[in-house]
Amino acid sequence: MKLQLLSLRRAHAAALVASAAALAVTLAAPTQAAGAANPTLREVADRTGRFVGTAVNDGRLGDGTYANIAKSEFSSVTAENAMKWGSVEPNRGQFNWAAADRLVSFAQANRQKVYGHTLVWHSQMPNWLANGSFSNAELRTIMTGHVTTQVARYKGKVQRWDVVNEAFNENGTLRTSKFYNQLGQSYIADAFRAARAADPSAKLFINDYNTEGTNAKSDGLYNLVKSLKSQGVPIDGVGFQSHLIVGQVPSTMKANLQRFADLGVEVVISELDIRMATPADATKLQQQANDYKAVARNCLAIARCTGITVWGFGDRDSWVPDTFPGQGAANLYDTNYQPKPAYNAFRDGLAGS
Repeated sequence: MKLQLLSLRRAHAAALVASAAALAVTLAAPTQAAGAANPTLREVADRTGRFVGTAVNDGRLGDGTYANIAKSEFSSVTAENAMKWGSVEPNRGQFNWAAADRLVSFAQANRQKVYGHTLVWHSQMPNWLANGSFSNAELRTIMTGHVTTQVARYKGKVQRWDVVNEAFNENGTLRTSKFYNQLGQSYIADAFRAARAADPSAKLFINDYNTEGTNAKSDGLYNLVKSLKSQGVPIDGVGFQSHLIVGQVPSTMKANLQRFADLGVEVVISELDIRMATPADATKLQQQANDYKAVARNCLAIARCTGITVWGFGDRDSWVPDTFPGQGAANLYDTNYQPKPAYNAFRDGLAGS
């Protein structure tokens, strides 16, 4: 009798274990389904053959939450400051590649592309260059030498470069800068040729802001790109920064991107954020979400629009409040790195839904 009872108890115990295992499988199934229904931004973008990127602040990579979002959500990273001339060559002929190397290593470890930013720019130049006096020939040699050195260092590791950044005034004329003032418009073609020689496989871009819609500035940029192409200058793409304001996505954005694409170049949204008057509220956040989705859809509507980079993903790291007092909350995540309505809307836009 005791043996029979022991057998019955063992059988009952085995049944309970089996039942518990079955329940665990049943409970796990919705979790797996939810995961499949909530893909990352990079997973969604990958399905359309596009990249989704973020600017990365080197000083924040030590924050686990920041680093985890940067590597899991994005398939491309852009150095926020680490690759600018003033950062990599603070003294003439003396280079500091540490921060730029960290970004490249981070990208390689997480199967991400690197978008190099930026080679020739009127701002954030080292003091020795900004305040130095050089002959035209010497300045041209300095510029092309810098381009060659930096692009060659990351040959095969950086997929896209902003070769020339913010070359235009709002009226569509070329900006007066150290390079333009001494070398004229030819500095642009020379920079592109030097970059192509240093890494023939990298894609080379010109990048600017307030050019997302059709206006005098984008007309000037369009005419320049058309001219460079006709001269055989190796320009592969145009970056449209898209530092936008809530409710003000240009109505001509898609048509503008298309006319550049029709020149035979890639177009990318290179520095997207959408700011608002702070504090944020539900109405502003919903409009921001609509705007992020609209920008993503504009890109997906253009076959040659190959990707979108957001200029940082968390509001706590945004450049906006310091530059535009009283404005902010411009990113996909809030100050605690929690996704905002813009995150889901942007993801839907990237998916084409």
